[in-house]
Amino acid sequence: MTDYPQLVLKGGRERSLVGGHPWLFSGAVAKIKGRPGPGEIVMVTTAEGQPLALGFYNPQSDISFRMLTRDVASPVDREFWHRRLRNAGALRNRIVAAETTACRLVNAEGDGMPGLVVDRYGDYLVMVISTAGMEERREAVIEALVGEYRPLGILERSDGPARRLEGLGDRTGWVWGEETREGIAIRENGLAFEADILAGQKTGFFLDQRDNRSRIGALCNELSVLNCFSYTGAFSVYAARGGAKRVVSVDASEPANVAARGHLEKNGFSPEAHPVLRDDVFQYLRKTEASYDLIILDPPAFAKNRREVQHAARGYKDINLQAFRRLSPGGLLATFSCSNAIDEALFEKIVLGAARDAGKTIRLLKKFAAAPDHPTNLAHSEGRYLKGLLVNALP
Repeated sequence: MTDYPQLVLKGGRERSLVGGHPWLFSGAVAKIKGRPGPGEIVMVTTAEGQPLALGFYNPQSDISFRMLTRDVASPVDREFWHRRLRNAGALRNRIVAAETTACRLVNAEGDGMPGLVVDRYGDYLVMVISTAGMEERREAVIEALVGEYRPLGILERSDGPARRLEGLGDRTGWVWGEETREGIAIRENGLAFEADILAGQKTGFFLDQRDNRSRIGALCNELSVLNCFSYTGAFSVYAARGGAKRVVSVDASEPANVAARGHLEKNGFSPEAHPVLRDDVFQYLRKTEASYDLIILDPPAFAKNRREVQHAARGYKDINLQAFRRLSPGGLLATFSCSNAIDEALFEKIVLGAARDAGKTIRLLKKFAAAPDHPTNLAHSEGRYLKGLLVNALP
């Protein structure tokens, strides 16, 4: 058996871990054998001493343990990281279409690597580290990424509130190989885009919405479409390819709008026929007199944590209410939330309340989630941050 410090749990507190959840909170721990520091690997045992799992320990975080493996007999060494990354790459080779050159290669707990996200953009990788345990193994992870994926270069974009909760500062910059200051040309389901991996939102592109863009685009033939919070216009390009007679894209960021117009042109569609407008979406929906057959709402996260849920719920309610008011009779609304703190049940309640206030009777056609290259542990609902609904307003 591997020789690691031990977290001994209180009686009965092993149930969530045995049930598959990869986290333990500090209140579940009865005592600690050894003196592990932040980011160190520990073994979790039951109150009776039965070994359960190996994982990262961090006494500075509310989440004191993040599971790596149930195989307590094997060390978490260099080969462990190579094996995990090899398995992650093999899965993407099976589930990501050949005509798509950008995808998520590693999705944290979903790939058994808590605190590590890696996205591929052509020949480049973007790496995000958000836990103390992964920070401690940063060099080993970079070495394994190079060995398994052979990229031209690796960019790190490790920043944001998740790191601060782990007691870590922000870090960004090139960490290996060739650097580029240009946008990365990518293809997604046969469409052409450019990802700004240096300054774009998330790691440069919203890879999680790939399959949802394809499904919604297929519904757009001969429809008038409004794409709200359109960012660089990916939903708009799919809608145009799907035969929409007119797509209006609205975003407050002019640099994003410039990129959206470029993406339309790159794929053979005219920004004159499919206008891209700089405006605040909340204000646009209130002042426009136009109605649309299909409206897409894909806003940024309104809630970054649990304390912001009430305020965020009001924002989601308002934006969906205004969208329902702009829907044509019998129209479709594709509405999303990427706020981790807004769970699926609450989001559905918000959308239903907005429909009622708008005087609409709606029926659910489909639920949306992140693309399958963003796998999640089935017991770890916290990992399923992206949720969406396709609803139809009865005429």
